[in-house]
Amino acid sequence: MLISLAYNDNMASRDVYGFRSSAGNVQIDGFLFRPEGKPSKTLLIYMHPASTVHHLPLPTELVSLGFHVLCAGSRYNRNESALVMENVVRDYGVYVRHMKEQMGYEKIVVAGWSGGGSLTAFYQAMAENPTVTQTPAGDPVDLTGMIPADALMFHAAHLSRAEILRDFIDPSVVDEHNPAIRDHELDLYSPRNLNKPPYSADYLAYFRHSQLARMRRRTALAKETLELVRSGTTDEIERCMLTHRTLANPLFLDATIDPNDRRINWCFMGDPKTANSSPAGIGRFSNTRAWLSQWSIDDTNAHAEIHAPNISVPMLAIENSADDAIPGNHTTRFFNAYGGADKTYKLMKGANHYYVGQPQELADAIALICGWLDEHGFVD
Repeated sequence: MLISLAYNDNMASRDVYGFRSSAGNVQIDGFLFRPEGKPSKTLLIYMHPASTVHHLPLPTELVSLGFHVLCAGSRYNRNESALVMENVVRDYGVYVRHMKEQMGYEKIVVAGWSGGGSLTAFYQAMAENPTVTQTPAGDPVDLTGMIPADALMFHAAHLSRAEILRDFIDPSVVDEHNPAIRDHELDLYSPRNLNKPPYSADYLAYFRHSQLARMRRRTALAKETLELVRSGTTDEIERCMLTHRTLANPLFLDATIDPNDRRINWCFMGDPKTANSSPAGIGRFSNTRAWLSQWSIDDTNAHAEIHAPNISVPMLAIENSADDAIPGNHTTRFFNAYGGADKTYKLMKGANHYYVGQPQELADAIALICGWLDEHGFVD
């Protein structure tokens, strides 16, 4: 069942390619899956800031077992170039209110998989106690009056898009306008780089320092550019940025870094070297406001570890031990910081990020989730 919602969100400009009227109406679409002949008062919501989730294995398997699942899309569905996390939280809130007040669900479980984890934590924290009143770009945002969920799941999820990009970005880029000009000592994929796995502690420290430095240079550019367009001298209201080479995490090449069961010389996007320059790379295209909200490590509001202490509902955290996207310590950091007294951590041994080619690991994860939901009164 298509859930298509529109609401008023007065903004200065149109920031998505799609329907948004001059009055400011935002259109969001999700898919509600209801097993035939199995009514329920409990709804599971899966939402990601920029991706569709109804093709992922977990939601579809849960539906087959009788659960009602909403796979919710934000206004930035499949287009993160203008994505402002605070606006996605507003979209989330519209879904939750509609499903409770119009669709009649009494209990809502919000589920964050992968990039949905930081979003889900951000939403729940603001629904319980709204503290954010503006985006990192300084634009006002109203996150009050949202309905808190009754429970939260954090599954193979990261703490923030900014932290992921900080650990992924390629520090070898010397000229942002010409990515062919690189510092070979910092290029993990260059045969001229004498530093090879396993990397020394000194080299890793230097590499991580250089990654952070590049991130902050990009953030400085975003802020300078936003100030310029706001000055009125350019007759613009926004400007876009292109960030080359954004998948160079030594973790994917060196099994000794945060060791787990992941496949080496591989990542969730395939070959890391190829993914590093792929047009689908994370943070590749962005406008200035989106960069500050999603990718700036010093400015983003969407960081699950920061919001975790302010969330009180029951929580299930699942780490996949062979995750080829998310470092395992993101799950444990979120779990340790979580403020609710009822929290559960589970490790899915051998599971990769998407359970690709892993029917048994997927079945084990489903059984774990079903058991936890039943124990907490979310099975009708």
